[in-house]
Amino acid sequence: MTYDYNTQRKRMALPEYGRNVQKMVDHTKTIEDRDERNRAAKTIIQIMGNLNPHIRDVGDFKHKLWDHLSLIANFELDIDSPYPVPEPSKFFEKPKQVEYKHGPIRFLHYGRIIELMIDAASEKEDGEEKEYLTTLIINHMKKSYITWNRGQVPDEVIIGDLLQLSGGKLKITAGVKILEARELIPPVKKKPVLKLHGGKQQNKQFVKKKGYSRH
Repeated sequence: MTYDYNTQRKRMALPEYGRNVQKMVDHTKTIEDRDERNRAAKTIIQIMGNLNPHIRDVGDFKHKLWDHLSLIANFELDIDSPYPVPEPSKFFEKPKQVEYKHGPIRFLHYGRIIELMIDAASEKEDGEEKEYLTTLIINHMKKSYITWNRGQVPDEVIIGDLLQLSGGKLKITAGVKILEARELIPPVKKKPVLKLHGGKQQNKQFVKKKGYSRH
């Protein structure tokens, strides 16, 4: 007895449409009459749309369905498509390499993003926008410092780090407000504690329900 496993079947280009759609497309490729092939392709498009209704939220979803049909057919389906057939190379091109800034991070607890934000804000002209960005940056620096060092930090330390990272281009002016630690990191709420008879305390989640017995 031979068994038909999915691992032994033909690999599907778009598994989200299922094996039956793949079979219908493969069969449509064997139809000799062009008009009949076109009718079969339109029927498959309707089925594909019903199987994936979320695609309807995408702009020009019909165009997307016809592109998917071409991909499932391995670009070998000769039909009168209402849209131009996409080039196969577009589906297999490698993504562009993302450029990352290399080099050591001067303050690990602030991170690379803060350095990039400081560099961008330093290029701004003096004014309200630069003061606003400086406020966001220095408060985020203070929050990061407290988070990683688990303690209070004088504002002078954060201001000194900001001046060092910006090369003196970002300064604390009258419009820059540094928040208190309690405003940046809210206190952790403690679990409610109930007092039982005898003066002992026990967490609420461990209090027995009325009428409950372990025996």
